[in-house]
Amino acid sequence: MVRRRQPTSKISNKPKPTFITLKPSIPKGTRDFGPLEMSRRNYIFDTIREVFRLYGFAPIETPSMETLQTLMGKYGEEGDKLLFKVLNSGDFIRNIDNDLLEDHDCARLGARICEKGLRYDLTVPFARYVVMHRDELQMPFKRYQIQPVWRADRPQKGRYREFYQCDADVVGSDSLINEVELLQMADEVFARLGIRVAIKLNNRKVLAGIAEIIGAPDKLVDITVAIDKIDKIGIEKVEEELAERGLSEESVKALRPILSISGSIEARLEALSTLLAPSTTGSLGVAELREVVDATRALGLRAELDLDVSLARGLNYYTGTIIEVKALDHAIGSISGGGRYDNLTGVFGMPGLSGVGISFGADRIYDVLTALDLFPAATSRGVDVMFVNFGAKEAAASMAMLKQMRAAGIAAEIYPDCAKMKKQMGRADALGARFTAIIGDNELANPGTLALKDMTTGEQCCCTIDEAIARIKA
Repeated sequence: MVRRRQPTSKISNKPKPTFITLKPSIPKGTRDFGPLEMSRRNYIFDTIREVFRLYGFAPIETPSMETLQTLMGKYGEEGDKLLFKVLNSGDFIRNIDNDLLEDHDCARLGARICEKGLRYDLTVPFARYVVMHRDELQMPFKRYQIQPVWRADRPQKGRYREFYQCDADVVGSDSLINEVELLQMADEVFARLGIRVAIKLNNRKVLAGIAEIIGAPDKLVDITVAIDKIDKIGIEKVEEELAERGLSEESVKALRPILSISGSIEARLEALSTLLAPSTTGSLGVAELREVVDATRALGLRAELDLDVSLARGLNYYTGTIIEVKALDHAIGSISGGGRYDNLTGVFGMPGLSGVGISFGADRIYDVLTALDLFPAATSRGVDVMFVNFGAKEAAASMAMLKQMRAAGIAAEIYPDCAKMKKQMGRADALGARFTAIIGDNELANPGTLALKDMTTGEQCCCTIDEAIARIKA
């Protein structure tokens, strides 16, 4: 008889792996949006999108990533630093010299291991799009884009690393009718949103003319960077900064009466016309401003229209009209802005194409609507009607009526479980449902009827599905 050896258990000295539970997080400068926030954001996007469509703008989308060749050098040195670069796929350091790695030269190393980047704005990708698709486009081309952009900026209140831009541009036309249309469009957007705004205008040629007549044409950028802060720091501080930037005392003194022009828009245009008469460029800028103002007023504008000779908004970018929109009832920066630019596509080998555009700041608009409590009640509501669930037969009858309500465009749902009434009504309150619908024994005995309760007034009635639909829609 052969005895089998009983297996012996072995005790391993190998340490057991430890698992660390990490608290979930998202990258700094990004945000999650819950159902209520998304409903409100979509209200803003839908409002802007509908106005864009009414004015003949067609939608396009461009990739989240562009080649760094497309992006680099378009936003200045500081802008290049704020680009999010994307590592090449695979073993991207295999062919990198060890000397380059040891030098810690981020710029040179980044150029070798990154070929793509997240888009910084929607304008440069649009310029690239126009050049690549120029044979397919009918000029003038009117496009809009509502998409996120990314900037590696320091996150702070009101400034994020990922945010949406809502842009509309017309390219291939020099006509000032386009500027007038953009002002009308901005007026319509903010009227629909219920935000009282002031629309400020200036012209790059006016700024160039100012620099010319005060004897500092080579200091145009310095002048505009300084005077753009006049609302924040006052004219005395602006003059101090101009002196620090190398302007002579005579030039600074000559600038003060220009910045102090007051009165109606007509009076200020007349004063500018006289002051800038020696400058051909400045006089042309005044003439363009006058044409835009006159045409806009002839059509009518609900917003306040103002002329601001200190308005610069990205001087190196704009070449003609400059637009900025500010909320009147809430202290915040500009909530929309834009202007005329020449040679949009020149950096991609297609020179001479002029355009004009405007961008709406969805995040700042959201903050204004929240602060002023201007969001419609519907944006806080999940459904119009919630059916209470009393059991299988009642749920089956409710489902048939649900289908009819949804076909009529009414947002409706049924509580999925046969739970206590208190719990189901709590769900209806949480959804912000305007009505609850009940099918019980009485309604089952009278097919096609339901009990409809108004959650605001508490009033309840028995009615047919058609009567319920009519009442809910009313």
